Amino acid sequence: MATKSKTTAEFNSDNWSEIRLDIDPNVKPDIVGTMTDMSDVATASVDSLFSSHNIEHLYPHEIQLALNEFQRVLKPDGYAVVTCPDLQSVCALIAEDKLTETAYQSPAGPIAAIDMLFGHRPAIAAGNLFMAHRSGFTKTTLLDSLISAGFQNAAAKRRFNHFDLWAIASKTDIGENNLARLVESHFPD
Repeated sequence: MATKSKTTAEFNSDNWSEIRLDIDPNVKPDIVGTMTDMSDVATASVDSLFSSHNIEHLYPHEIQLALNEFQRVLKPDGYAVVTCPDLQSVCALIAEDKLTETAYQSPAGPIAAIDMLFGHRPAIAAGNLFMAHRSGFTKTTLLDSLISAGFQNAAAKRRFNHFDLWAIASKTDIGENNLARLVESHFPD
């Protein structure tokens, strides 16, 4: 049941209106759909796209399909903000034999490395199988995926202690200064 208030400081303003797409009708999105087929969203119709903890639910062969859809729905000067688990920091916990120890508390309850790697166990146990994680990313692989999908500029940040990655990618070449401005306005500390 996320809203723009749970996105970025930039998006959480009166300057932006929100259209929510989600695979789960129970969270009452504006559009029920999948990021691999966003055909209910017109081509070149959105200024920006925020994808929070979604792409890791796709199989590896579906990643490019989703990123191509992101590209398709963005206006020519549009950009995408993507956040997902950071497998490097998650695997550091696993290497310390902390697979099932609580790494942090979320609104959904305690989260352990096993949840970040394979999906939130309570949600999956409740029958939400689409919550399973089927792929994952490091900073390098996330950036590579965005560039391979045709985004012209991309930047990413690892938040090791938060176990997540943040990336921003522009559809057209906006230059390093504009990319840096977007990073500053969207990425958390």
